[in-house]
Amino acid sequence: MVQIPGTWQDYQALCESRGDGSIPRIKYCNGEILLMSPMPRHGREVHLLARIVEILLEKQNCNYEAFTPITMELPQEHGIEPDYCFYINNWQAAVGKDRINWKVEPPPDLAIEIDVTNYTKVNDYLAYQVPEVWLLKNKKLKIYGFQQGGYELRSFSLYFPEIDLFQISDWVFQRAAEVGTGVAIRELRQLTIDN
Repeated sequence: MVQIPGTWQDYQALCESRGDGSIPRIKYCNGEILLMSPMPRHGREVHLLARIVEILLEKQNCNYEAFTPITMELPQEHGIEPDYCFYINNWQAAVGKDRINWKVEPPPDLAIEIDVTNYTKVNDYLAYQVPEVWLLKNKKLKIYGFQQGGYELRSFSLYFPEIDLFQISDWVFQRAAEVGTGVAIRELRQLTIDN
């Protein structure tokens, strides 16, 4: 991770020089630019968490829109690139969109971040008021809900209140380490069909 002082214009120039690529990941907040190049572990873990969300949403017969990578920007103020995000309650607001105006359109309902290098802070999402942020650090899931102008740690997800996501994510990560990602995801899908 590289942390440098910079202006909004510096941040924009870096984003433009990167083009349509997603590496390095770039974040801007309070006159500071952070750059990070994800490691394979990062990609694997975000893929697993996103698959868990998709399987659970499918089980509930919920429609959704999902994005990765995506850049969320509030000009002159803030820029962040969540690892994965889902529109669940507001899925219709994102259908068919190539660009989202963060000042007028709703934020994603759920943002997922994998923190391998202390690059990510849940408060990075305050400017957007994302209702729920999942932060995975050292393969341990933390769920934060937006409430009264800040984020608080929660023991359940707004979108899956009856499901022990901590137990499911621990199991999926353990199975993926033992038998591979594909097998772990197929086993989770089979478990959700059987229950």
